[in-house]
Amino acid sequence: MARQREQPRRRGSFGGLSLAFAFAAASFLALLPGPVFSDSCIWYGECGTASGDKRYNCEYNGPALPLPKDGYDLVQELCPGLFFENVSLCCDVQQLHTLKNNMELPLQFLSRCPSCFYNLMNLFCELTCSPHQSEFLNVTQTIPYVDPVTEKNKTSITELQYYIGETFSNAMYNACKDVEAPSSNVKALGLLCGKDPKECNATNWIQYMFSKDNGQTPFNMIPIFSDVPVHGMIPMNNATKGCNESVDDVTGPCSCQDCSIVCGPKPQPPPPPAPWLLLGLDAMYVIMWISYTGFLLVFFGAVFGVWCYRKRHFVSEYTPIDSNIAYSVNSRQNTGEATWCERLGEKFENGLRVTFTSWGAFCVRNPRPVILFSLVVIVMCCSGLMFMRLTTNPIDLWSSPSSQARKEKEYFDAHFGPFFRVEQLIIQAPHTKPEIYSPYPSGDDVPFGPPLTKDILHQVLDLQNAVENIIAYYNNDTIMLKDICLVPLSPYNNNCTILSVLNYFQNSHSVLDHSVGDEFYVFADYHSHFLYCVRAPASLNDTTLLHDPCLGTFGGPIFPWLVMGGYDDENYNNATALVITFPVQNYYNDTDKLMKALAWEKEFINFVKNYSNPNLTISFTAERSVEDEINRESNSDASTVVISYIVMFVYISIALGHIKSAARFLVDSKISLGIAGILIVLSSVACSVGIFSYFGVPITLIVIEVIPFLVLAVGVDNIFIIVQTYQRDERLQGETLDKQIGRILGDVAPSMFLSSFSETVAFSLAMLFSFQSCGIAVEFCSHVVRAFTISTKGSRTERAQDALSHMGSSVFSGITLTKFGGIVVLAFSKSQIFQIFYFRMYLAMVLLGATHGLIFLPVLLSYIGPSVNKAKVRAAQERNKGTEREKLLFF
Repeated sequence: MARQREQPRRRGSFGGLSLAFAFAAASFLALLPGPVFSDSCIWYGECGTASGDKRYNCEYNGPALPLPKDGYDLVQELCPGLFFENVSLCCDVQQLHTLKNNMELPLQFLSRCPSCFYNLMNLFCELTCSPHQSEFLNVTQTIPYVDPVTEKNKTSITELQYYIGETFSNAMYNACKDVEAPSSNVKALGLLCGKDPKECNATNWIQYMFSKDNGQTPFNMIPIFSDVPVHGMIPMNNATKGCNESVDDVTGPCSCQDCSIVCGPKPQPPPPPAPWLLLGLDAMYVIMWISYTGFLLVFFGAVFGVWCYRKRHFVSEYTPIDSNIAYSVNSRQNTGEATWCERLGEKFENGLRVTFTSWGAFCVRNPRPVILFSLVVIVMCCSGLMFMRLTTNPIDLWSSPSSQARKEKEYFDAHFGPFFRVEQLIIQAPHTKPEIYSPYPSGDDVPFGPPLTKDILHQVLDLQNAVENIIAYYNNDTIMLKDICLVPLSPYNNNCTILSVLNYFQNSHSVLDHSVGDEFYVFADYHSHFLYCVRAPASLNDTTLLHDPCLGTFGGPIFPWLVMGGYDDENYNNATALVITFPVQNYYNDTDKLMKALAWEKEFINFVKNYSNPNLTISFTAERSVEDEINRESNSDASTVVISYIVMFVYISIALGHIKSAARFLVDSKISLGIAGILIVLSSVACSVGIFSYFGVPITLIVIEVIPFLVLAVGVDNIFIIVQTYQRDERLQGETLDKQIGRILGDVAPSMFLSSFSETVAFSLAMLFSFQSCGIAVEFCSHVVRAFTISTKGSRTERAQDALSHMGSSVFSGITLTKFGGIVVLAFSKSQIFQIFYFRMYLAMVLLGATHGLIFLPVLLSYIGPSVNKAKVRAAQERNKGTEREKLLFF
């Protein structure tokens, strides 16, 4: 039988006095300090078992006893303030070990703020070992105990009162209230107070820690808060350390994250600038509308003025010429001198024509040296492929190194370390039916989703344990999850962070099976524990008859919205899927450690792919999954690349060939031309990659996948222009082959050069702006525009017709169809990236560019195209004087 003690043991009786006198005397004495018994204990040693492995302390009323020397290290570690003189304390070595074990959990959460943990240890050291215990501890309940070894009668303390100064308790709370739990970024007191941090204060925090209902305390200790003596007891009111103070010369104050005082006043953001208004409206809107309206007025005014001028001074192109009316646009009179701008344009055009004419003739006369020199240049450039670096990192693929977000990420990774890697399983149980839980003794039935049945949870736990035991190898090292996982509370807690519903049961089959009941009813089991934990995931005691903790083995809470899916509102019991997340350490500029993580992830992927359980449907992802998928899709598209080049080869052979007979099939089909064209394209790609590899520029799989298509489309069109022009041309009398090729190249190469230069400029601008489409679309217009500008026909309509007749077929068959053929193959790519961002986008550009270049642009030039360059006309007359081309050009 436990005996009840209503009053402190040192108080005497007031027998023989009246009740009124006794009450008055007691009130008077309560205002005075009670008698102090220095070095007086209330307990010493442990005796009796409270529950599980928790033990009571033995009652002892006497002076403090010298601590054995084998406990000196523990005292210095836990309670250095009590290590003085002969170290006489009210605790033995076993109690010190118990204190150390019991403080491991608070240490995990509060050690990041040294002064907070110092104050907390002060509270428990005074409780456990202070030689002055009798000043502030009062035993209120005990039970007898017989030592099984010595068979001596002892007394176990089952309840006491702990008199604590309000100043001390408030100071301890203020030092700890901002500390965050490292595993979850929530307030640590939310895990140690038994309630939401907003509702926690100094009083209920200490009351929760000293209540046996928290599942950790062996017996009740009732805290009594006062700064003045109460009932003859002197409250423990030791000095404390603020969170902005250092505990000693080695440790510093708590960080700003854990101590708001350290942060100082929050900087106030500057007030937003006053809005810029014009006429009461946003100034930019007003300016843009005025500018746009002004542009429209000027544009339409100019068009109207030109129309009026032409109406007055010109007659229609289709009206017969009459000298009595305004002169016709069909007139071929080239009156007046050419302007300096026209002369400059003619000189530039003539320079290009002469240069390319000489170059074409030289190449025809010296084919072997030209081919040999080209091969040497190709080999030199391609040698850079030895230094090629391939990147598959999605961040490198899709973000610019100069972007603000990329710079901020690099700064964060360099100073704080990169965000951890994530390996994840999503598990469903499609063949399992939901079950209904009926709480005892009363309560509404609660449905539990298929993956939350006990049998499925055991199977999921087996899978989770199997993942923990995956073994990978890197450089002869064995790597397991425990070697690379996130361990936020190391070295005090070395368990891996695993975000899983099984961590409500500490990843234990026995805890999952834990139940309390009799032969008729089950009072509490995993259902009740689950329902409690989803509401209070940081609880150390579920308050059911199980009294199991909800906290994960890694020392942090498991938030239900992170580990379950398919539930409605906050009814997590209706979940249709379980999510298991394994955070893995990431590394910045530590290739060896990162490769170990990648090696384990590879084994993780292989394991899950080959894992078989007919009751579970498992989806998974790893941090490296995106890179692996990019590699897989790129490799799988190799056949697409080959097919595209075959298609282009066949198209060149058919489009440029003139097959006259089967005997001349190999000659007339232009097979060699098709092969040469494709080899030139491949050489161009290899040379460009090699050159950039020399400079250490990494390439991406986008280059390998997409650029060959685009270069194929861009390079083959020039072949069409040259060959089709050659096929339409007739060799002049007395003209040799080298001169004919030179003349043809002099006619078409300037257009090819200017078009390629425009594309280069457009793609260069793409480095600064999003103008990639210009590089593709400009070619549809550039050839037609140049043909229009060099035409010597008399009217704009004739010049537009002449340009379209000379370059229209080349633009259609050599540019549109080749680009279409090179890009349409991307539709068969297995990569969604290429299908969406390249096939659809570039296909639209090809169709719109061809429509613009072949339909809209000629019509536009026939109305508002530039006038004929008189200097070019006269130069063409002199150049073709006396030849058949003179009639073709001017009649």
